[in-house]
Amino acid sequence: MDYNTLRHLADSWGLLAMLAIFLSLCAWPFRPGARTRNNDAAKLIFKDDNDG
Repeated sequence: MDYNTLRHLADSWGLLAMLAIFLSLCAWPFRPGARTRNNDAAKLIFKDDNDG
């Protein structure tokens, strides 16, 4: 394989693979089973907070 073949492969299939990974990582927190874990993580900073 020469440089131009590898560049064409990276331009086409590499871009599609990166797009698929990006979209799946963006959608991961919004899946139905993650609601309780996300709520626990959001409230974790208030743990052991006594409000004065």
